[in-house]
Amino acid sequence: MSETRHVPVMLQRCLDMLAPALEQPGGVPPTGGRGPVVVDCTLGLGGHSEALLTRFPQARLIGLDRDREALRLSGERLARFGDRATLVHAVYDELPAVLERLSVPRVQGVLFDLGVSSMQLDEADRGFAYAQDAPLDMRMDQTTGISAAEVLNTYAPGELVRILRQYGEEKQAKRIVAAVVRERAKEPFTNSARLVELIRDALPQAAKRTGGNPAKRTFQALRIEVNGELAVLERAIPAAVKALAVGGRIAVLSYHSLEDRLVKQVFAAGAAITAPPGLPVVPERYQPRLRLLTRGAELPTDEEVAENRRAAPARFRAAERIREDG
Repeated sequence: MSETRHVPVMLQRCLDMLAPALEQPGGVPPTGGRGPVVVDCTLGLGGHSEALLTRFPQARLIGLDRDREALRLSGERLARFGDRATLVHAVYDELPAVLERLSVPRVQGVLFDLGVSSMQLDEADRGFAYAQDAPLDMRMDQTTGISAAEVLNTYAPGELVRILRQYGEEKQAKRIVAAVVRERAKEPFTNSARLVELIRDALPQAAKRTGGNPAKRTFQALRIEVNGELAVLERAIPAAVKALAVGGRIAVLSYHSLEDRLVKQVFAAGAAITAPPGLPVVPERYQPRLRLLTRGAELPTDEEVAENRRAAPARFRAAERIREDG
């Protein structure tokens, strides 16, 4: 596939935010004399990673992705950096095990670019995009787990309603699920176009007039369920914070409110004083472990959205590790 379609979201902001932790103005590098380590937890096509390795020539990169095709393509892109880039087939909540295996006790930077990669959206047969007909797969790692079609065809109606409401924030979940259950009894779902058409027919006119493609929320909900995205993220963000050395920084790009809320909660907890109320002096072990580097969630600029429509829903948060755990 062409790399021209792959434009890393909020790239300059990510680089600038991680720079104080990854630039080595002098002195001994913090990781055994081998330079700072940055982890790209969502490697994708390697756009952010390529920029990190280029801008920070002393840095070493560990790139994780659950998608083997993404690892192959990013491996080609990053080959010129040699052993400065270590690419690993792993889901990002496996970060602690990956670092242990590579004998890396602490890292200086962590980047998450959540959601679906450009490659997954652009490759029609993956079934992520509702704008083109494709098999209803949606697995980021196509070697394991159940597909979106299996979810639609086998889950109990109540469970489907829960998924659409919880993961897609879909107000019309009951209507859509009633239509799905009726249709799957006639013939199991296999392709995305049939599901998109069903959703269009099931929704009242008013619901179709707002919020873009009416299938968007259902597709998001199915994708999150198929890949266990929120459960993985719930484990991954605290693990990434724990992996940071003091002075290390974490930057996260989210693409919907459920992800952003989770990141916000972990960062806020890390930046809070945890002492019981009423102590005249707060002991060191109760002091914050994180310093928030963004005021709320930052948004992409209008110029960036004009150049790259996939940046539109992005929400950016960053934090710095200022203390070891108590």
